[in-house]
Amino acid sequence: MYALIVPASTPLILLVVVMALSWWEDRILPSPPTEPAESPVETPLTPAQFPELAHVDTTLTREVAGR
Repeated sequence: MYALIVPASTPLILLVVVMALSWWEDRILPSPPTEPAESPVETPLTPAQFPELAHVDTTLTREVAGR
């Protein structure tokens, strides 16, 4: 009978551990700063920087004969 207690209680123990770590992370750990010190400025892409689209092979998109 005691051999069944450990396998049956393992999921509950893991759930309790995950919930405790979540609580600890929310309550104990310091929160990150609300505003970043300096936000990076993104430059817009020029047409030369756009990635080239892959070419579609017509043999892959052709309908199968006999259907």
